[in-house]
Amino acid sequence: MRVTLLGTGDTTGTPTVGCDCDTCREARERGIERTRFSVHVENERTGESLLVDFSPDFRHQFLTQETPLPDEALVTHVHFDHLDGLGNVYRLLDDLDVHAADETDPVTDESVADTIRSKFDYLDRIDVHDQTPLESFRACGLDVTFVPVVHPPLLCYGVAIEDPETGAKLSISGDSTYAIPEESRAVLDSPDLLLAEAIVPASLCEYHPAGGDDFDEDGVPRTFGTKHMTREGAIALGEDLDADVTRLVHVAHYYPPEEAFEEPLAVDGEVYEL
Repeated sequence: MRVTLLGTGDTTGTPTVGCDCDTCREARERGIERTRFSVHVENERTGESLLVDFSPDFRHQFLTQETPLPDEALVTHVHFDHLDGLGNVYRLLDDLDVHAADETDPVTDESVADTIRSKFDYLDRIDVHDQTPLESFRACGLDVTFVPVVHPPLLCYGVAIEDPETGAKLSISGDSTYAIPEESRAVLDSPDLLLAEAIVPASLCEYHPAGGDDFDEDGVPRTFGTKHMTREGAIALGEDLDADVTRLVHVAHYYPPEEAFEEPLAVDGEVYEL
């Protein structure tokens, strides 16, 4: 299983358009990007590729990274930075199977799968497949499971992807607080690679109107506000899940420049052979 991090940034990416903060300047000087979130998973046994989330930076990502266009895809939730790039497949692909959860969201009165169908009804070349969270299905020769996570007000899912022949496993937290349910943690457990979202360091919780949450024994918040993990929370999640390698993604430009490009924060273009 070959995993390429196409996009490791949050909703505005780094550098952020129109921003001249020290971190964005540092990213420009280093030639580093964190575009909006997306992960490419290649099953080298079958020659097929699976895409996790459709970044609005889809075109740029596939032009700059050496990855084939996907044969199938997953959508974790309906926020624009994870979904709106789906329109880019127009005239690029003859057909594409897109998998998404079938739970009805009380906020939208639609499941993620239903929202894809309604929003992209003009894309007659995609087939949307409803998947039940916590139930495994096969995509690109890999076993895939959506797991509920915590990203209010909308339903959101993490993903476990496992090669049934080699046992290689990738877990993705999805956009979530640290308070991921135990039944979801059990599915995500013991990955070779964990991609955990870590929007900001815990020190910035004092600037959020809701502060922080899910404090550790030293009082460090593992959740930023009500929707995302802190860096410290994401690292703790990796330890909880006994991940061989943890990389932090969905990173905002609010990290101080001296911390923004330090381990284990990921940048676009990283590749992992599992």
